[in-house]
Amino acid sequence: MSFTPFRIPIVPQLKKNMILSLVEKGLRIDGRKTDELRPIKIETGYLEKAEGSAYVELGKTKVIAGVKIEVGEPFRDLPGMGVLTVHAEFVPLASPSFEPGPPDENAIELSRVIDRSYRELGAVDLEKLAIIPGRKVWIVWVDIYIIDHDGNLLDASMLASLAALKTASIPSYEVDGDDVVIDKSKPGSPLPINEEAVYVHIAKIGDYFIVDPSLEEEVVADTRIAFSVSRNGKVAGIQKMGHGGLTLEETEKAFELALRTAPKYFNAIDSALKK
Repeated sequence: MSFTPFRIPIVPQLKKNMILSLVEKGLRIDGRKTDELRPIKIETGYLEKAEGSAYVELGKTKVIAGVKIEVGEPFRDLPGMGVLTVHAEFVPLASPSFEPGPPDENAIELSRVIDRSYRELGAVDLEKLAIIPGRKVWIVWVDIYIIDHDGNLLDASMLASLAALKTASIPSYEVDGDDVVIDKSKPGSPLPINEEAVYVHIAKIGDYFIVDPSLEEEVVADTRIAFSVSRNGKVAGIQKMGHGGLTLEETEKAFELALRTAPKYFNAIDSALKK
């Protein structure tokens, strides 16, 4: 899956040649270096009624993530664990190619890729979300909304969801028999986070790799790959996107670039949380 709308204008061959010519010189069409991210803006506490939320700008790509925490029933095979669910929606105003209606396959794939990364790491301590094991647990809903699309939806969405989770609070409550009584007059407790991860999206244009591709760069890329990287360098997921292939050597080169880039995303989140 590409996370790039199918009905976008074809980039003229002349522009594609220009992008490749710049990349060969270590430059980008927007003036960046090949390993340089676009400006990052992260604002937490963006949605008043959510348990946690964040607004992210990655260049001109804009994403909102909100966390809602509710009491529900556990999965039958995991009676002592809470539930984490990620949902993504491409808001029609974000791109002329996004259409109204239920989430399309690109939105579904985006949410699954992010969800899979969190589950692989055990990012949220789901065992601590059990209230009455087997009967009542906390269900954590992560909703991601793409509101402006200029490429690299994956990195921006992961940043927004992680920032929202890190600011989320479990409501104060009491157990009364089989009932869970929520007390909104009291402060909640932080959502238990075990691990953190960010995605680093890399595009291959010609024989060169670039990070954080813009929409134009995604369109002309020969192939793309994204790595989910934890703070301590663990790999929580790999997602191949677009056409074309990568050799083992190229994959290792892209991964090394992802490892060098991931700390920049973590630093952006840390700076936002200090405000």
